[in-house]
Amino acid sequence: MTSTAEILLALFLLTNIVLAGTGRLRQAIRLVAVQGWMVGLLPILLWNWTDAGAPGFRVWAVAFVNGAVKGVALPILLRYAADRAKANFELEPLVGFRLSQVIAFAIASASFAIGKALHIHETVASELAIPVAFTTMGTGLFLICARRKAITQVLGFLAFENGIAVFGSGILLEYGLVVELGILLDVFVLVFVLGIAIYQINRTFSSIDTDKLNALGDVHLMHRHQSN
Repeated sequence: MTSTAEILLALFLLTNIVLAGTGRLRQAIRLVAVQGWMVGLLPILLWNWTDAGAPGFRVWAVAFVNGAVKGVALPILLRYAADRAKANFELEPLVGFRLSQVIAFAIASASFAIGKALHIHETVASELAIPVAFTTMGTGLFLICARRKAITQVLGFLAFENGIAVFGSGILLEYGLVVELGILLDVFVLVFVLGIAIYQINRTFSSIDTDKLNALGDVHLMHRHQSN
């Protein structure tokens, strides 16, 4: 199923370019959800069915958990947080959307160059695994730095973790799955807490724009406390 896995990885790469250029939070959440389902499918598609036979229970279990949590649970949580915070668009990002797509494309190009320079083809399940993993991690870090809304930064964090998952599936396939499951549980708890935090921030300050939150000082907080 290597050819199918490479098609999936190519689509995964495309989602990063689209994610970097979208300002609609619901569309961004859907893209991250699609990445979650792809991450769930990758261990099955990258498995060596010819030599190793059918995957064991552990591979199926991790694939199911990845798909269920990243493709369903976390997107539902983030959409709920976005609806409660009444955040539909990423307005006035630190880096424009078209420029963001150019930067994401540059990250992808650099990732392919780095993947080619590593020379670890013997242990890679697919030639696209490393470049796509690095591109996804780089795009996630870029979104964290280049966006203002807290919920978009959470999406960037999830994209970064999806890149780690792709790397774990493409390299050290057998042991990477176990490590990825542990990371996944940590991420689920973290995003759950962040979803609650986003709602509480919006409820208290009527905004989830991190620039506005950074502008808050002790004087503003004291004035608010005295007025209450």
